[in-house]
Amino acid sequence: MAKNLTTRVRNIFRPMKPEDVNETMNTEENVQNPENTAHEALTDAHNPDLGEKEPAPQPVEEKSEEEKWKESAADWRDKYLRLYAEFDNFRKRSQKERSDLLQTASSDVIKEMLTVLDDFDRAVKANEKVEDIAIVKEGFVLIHQKLYRILENKGLKPMNANGLPFDTDFHEAITQIPAPTQDLKGKVVDEVEKGYTLHDKVIRFAKVVIGQ
Repeated sequence: MAKNLTTRVRNIFRPMKPEDVNETMNTEENVQNPENTAHEALTDAHNPDLGEKEPAPQPVEEKSEEEKWKESAADWRDKYLRLYAEFDNFRKRSQKERSDLLQTASSDVIKEMLTVLDDFDRAVKANEKVEDIAIVKEGFVLIHQKLYRILENKGLKPMNANGLPFDTDFHEAITQIPAPTQDLKGKVVDEVEKGYTLHDKVIRFAKVVIGQ
């Protein structure tokens, strides 16, 4: 026991080496400043070499009522502009299709009318040497019938107004005369210009004379 006591006393008074002094000071500093040790541990935890650093949560800013209304108004304005552009394109496309349809329909009618025009050209040329009026009359009747059939196939129908009650939906009165008979009062006495319907729609009113 005396030997152990002697050894302990010698260790106390033994001169300390520089590395032992530094180790003792670091130990004492860590004991006296536990905050430094905690700070170092926290720093090591966020060190990119030791692990991935998690981003700090950003505070969410709540939009004011005015900003919400402005965003809603901008959204509705964008939708309106898009809808207007689509409608304008649809309108232009419809107009073009309608124009093309009318041009195509008229070209078909004109193409069929060309055969009638050819008949008239041949009739005019042939009539220069024909002296029999009956032959000329027969030629024009045939051309008239051909023209009528072409127009009838397109939906054209003539009106028959003579003897019918005057109707403003179909007739246009140009004058009135005393009725030849009692039953013709208020009715069509004479048809000056024939009226026509196209697919049951009036395209020209019949010009008539009315009995009074």
